[in-house]
Amino acid sequence: MEGFDYNNWILFPLLIFFARVCDVSLGTLRSVLAAKGHKKIVPFIGFFEVLIWLAAISQIFQNLNNNWLFYFAWAGGYATGSYIGLVLEEKIALGVQVVRIITNQSCEKLISALDREKYGLTIVDAQGARGPVKILFTTVKRINVGKVIDLINEYNPNAFFSVEDVKSASQIYIPALDKKVSFFRRILPVRK
Repeated sequence: MEGFDYNNWILFPLLIFFARVCDVSLGTLRSVLAAKGHKKIVPFIGFFEVLIWLAAISQIFQNLNNNWLFYFAWAGGYATGSYIGLVLEEKIALGVQVVRIITNQSCEKLISALDREKYGLTIVDAQGARGPVKILFTTVKRINVGKVIDLINEYNPNAFFSVEDVKSASQIYIPALDKKVSFFRRILPVRK
């Protein structure tokens, strides 16, 4: 095709789109890691995020009046980057979470199953709105929360449970992590 500007209509919009996907994905990861207290890696992610953003925005400003497709590439890259950043953060699943289980049913099988899987467990007898209950607390790597929820659904399907992030802890014991304490301390600040 004679006269078709391949760079302006195909190459630059694709570059802008992919640059936005990268910088917004990094921005999402940076925000999540900052909220979790990962101070050492956040500035590096921010550096590359802004560097990529500058490269993308410079293409927009160099061609402000020439191609409306640049704007769609910018917006589409932002939307896609937001989604990909959240998916990446979910897959990486850094950190530790507390699972709180409240049940008024027998939970001996659940306790045994959690013990078999080497999850530390604290059990408290309590009083609920409808009578006596047991509250079970376990602290697990975020990547293992799904396994704990599966055990709850298998052994106490009517139990109430909640999951919360742990930003820091004075002490923590997770048997499965005994050999990786130094790595664990890097991803979860532990106060001494």
